Amino acid sequence: MTIRVMLADDHQILREALRTVLESEPDIEVVAEARDGIEATELARKHRPDLVVMDVGMPRMDGIAATRSVLTDNPEIKVVGLSTYSDKRIAQQMLSAGASAYVIKASGGDQLLMAIRAAIAGEVYLCPEIAANLAAGVRHGGAVEPAGAKDRRLGKREREVLQLLIDGRSVAEVGEQLHIATATVEAHRSHIMRKLELHSPAEFSSYALGQRNAAKKS
Repeated sequence: MTIRVMLADDHQILREALRTVLESEPDIEVVAEARDGIEATELARKHRPDLVVMDVGMPRMDGIAATRSVLTDNPEIKVVGLSTYSDKRIAQQMLSAGASAYVIKASGGDQLLMAIRAAIAGEVYLCPEIAANLAAGVRHGGAVEPAGAKDRRLGKREREVLQLLIDGRSVAEVGEQLHIATATVEAHRSHIMRKLELHSPAEFSSYALGQRNAAKKS
């Protein structure tokens, strides 16, 4: 399967460099290039790519707003956020807007390719610098924030479900381990997201990844 990619960045030299990296892969085709967020929305509507590599800082409409606009038109498109800055707040805003991955420009082509393939596979991907920053954000005085500590209103079963999801278990695996229906696990996850003020599956995955990476470093 060929992955049809659109590039959105206001710097032509960078777009040319990205095109060279991506088109060196036999299964990736660059189908369009946009110079700003408004053009990205228009070209995504016209070309319907599988994935957009979206620069965060663009004129007329930034990458966060453009991501929301593109996904409103076509929720099936995957977005990889690209930025000069490793600011976790910007990464979280991109994920909340619906992006599936976030990579800083200094990470290099290999990280971008990993992010693209992860996004197409339905996964959330964060480059190591961003993952480390998000993990640091859940620490308190050097200690890892316990699962559920962000909101004490989580019930016992919700904390169990959350911990298993943080551990990387699928919804089906959580249901099997806790002897509850998959629909019940999904309902618990929905309640957890609301209580933790996580507004999208991507944001929940980012939270879980941050917790998991923080636990590994502790």
